[in-house]
Amino acid sequence: MVEIVRRGEVWVANLNPSRGQEVSKIRPVLVMQNDELTAAGTPMVVILPLTTRVYQKFSKWRITIPARDRLLKDCQVIIDQPRSLDRTRFGEGPLTRLTDAEMAAVERSLSAVFGLW
Repeated sequence: MVEIVRRGEVWVANLNPSRGQEVSKIRPVLVMQNDELTAAGTPMVVILPLTTRVYQKFSKWRITIPARDRLLKDCQVIIDQPRSLDRTRFGEGPLTRLTDAEMAAVERSLSAVFGLW
């Protein structure tokens, strides 16, 4: 089992198998779940996948994270495809941790995707 993942960290996770247009393959993901819920022992972790395909036209809904630490390429957080993963799907990490400003941008975009603004 993977060590403790924390909100705001980027880890590698296996998103296979997928269906339809769901994001798949082994890729970085952003942990969004509250640390208290994770510490309570839930077997699932809420994440947002990342992609190295940076599309400016999605900038309202996808936040760009520059390469740093062990995150080797610039990525966009795919905010419109949240999902829960079993802890066994996690691999290497953390690759990096988002700044407070980056997390605030992710939260604003997630609110927009969910229509909560």
